[in-house]
Amino acid sequence: MSIADYLEPAVKDFADQATATYSAPIDTSTFTGRQFVAGEDPLQTQAIGIAQQGVGSYQPFLTAAQAAQTQAAGTVGGLGGLTGASAYQPFMSPYQSQVIDTSLQAFKDSRTGNRQAIQDAAVGTGNFGGGREGAMLGQYDADTTLGEAQLVAQLNAQNFAQAQQAANQAFTQGGQLAGLQSGLGTQQFGLSNFARQGMGADISALGSLGALRQGLGQAQLTADQQAAQTAAYEPYGRLSQYGNMLTGLGGGVQGQQYMEPQAASPFSTALSTALGVGGLYGKIFK
Repeated sequence: MSIADYLEPAVKDFADQATATYSAPIDTSTFTGRQFVAGEDPLQTQAIGIAQQGVGSYQPFLTAAQAAQTQAAGTVGGLGGLTGASAYQPFMSPYQSQVIDTSLQAFKDSRTGNRQAIQDAAVGTGNFGGGREGAMLGQYDADTTLGEAQLVAQLNAQNFAQAQQAANQAFTQGGQLAGLQSGLGTQQFGLSNFARQGMGADISALGSLGALRQGLGQAQLTADQQAAQTAAYEPYGRLSQYGNMLTGLGGGVQGQQYMEPQAASPFSTALSTALGVGGLYGKIFK
């Protein structure tokens, strides 16, 4: 097809520009590469550090809880000796025999004086050595023997009651101690969960804020990348429009207009990414 004379200069100019443009390689490094990827935000670094420190942080609480539970089990196991018919025996006074001996001696001493009074009265009435004196002394000695037996029984009963009370008290206190030890173990488990949940909340907050700031930074880098890419491909769009204009002037059918690929909004893309990344932090230690 012949070209109109008045279009020849323009066509030659178009050809020269196209040759120069398409002959020059595009420096893709101006709009590609890692320099357009936002780095890790300091808040994300802090969140990751806390998460790493928190791995296994439950172990001291678990160890303490297990120790408390073991102590509680040992305490409960030891309570078996505080029940049954012989539970009182370890609590009997080791000085019971001395107490009995001393009490009996005091009782006998008090009875000796009264016995002497009977004898003295018999002498005064002329009945010394008589049957009446003997009967009175026999009854008095029988009463003394009975009193001694009653005194020993009373002292033994008191010692038994005190020992039984001490055994019951020890059993009650042992049960309370076992309950406290078991409760301590439960508290240790609770502290472990509370610590991990609190740590998870901190990680989530720091990570989410860091992801948002990272997303904003990525939006800026993406905008710079798109600007550099647009500048690199701008000559091709301009030539495409120039060529279609010449084609139309020459009576031909214009080709499809060159369209540079349109990227999504940098901010929308970055925000979506930030929300996704921030959600990952929220799942830590949940």
